[in-house]
Amino acid sequence: MDYGRLELNIDRILKERGISKNQICRDLDIPRTNFNRYCNNNFHRLDAGLICKLCHYLDIEVGELITYKRAD
Repeated sequence: MDYGRLELNIDRILKERGISKNQICRDLDIPRTNFNRYCNNNFHRLDAGLICKLCHYLDIEVGELITYKRAD
């Protein structure tokens, strides 16, 4: 059974704030290849520590970062 998926709104948020992927990766010490997987919603598990870092850095709530998409 397909229960849907979680999507991260990282690309949209970074564009709205004028923050480059290189900048956030450098500031948070995140490998760019791993970060790209999250930006492209190509992940199987979320790293809670990374989610906390992103929320803190971007000054947002988890609900602004993560969206639940129901299965069709």
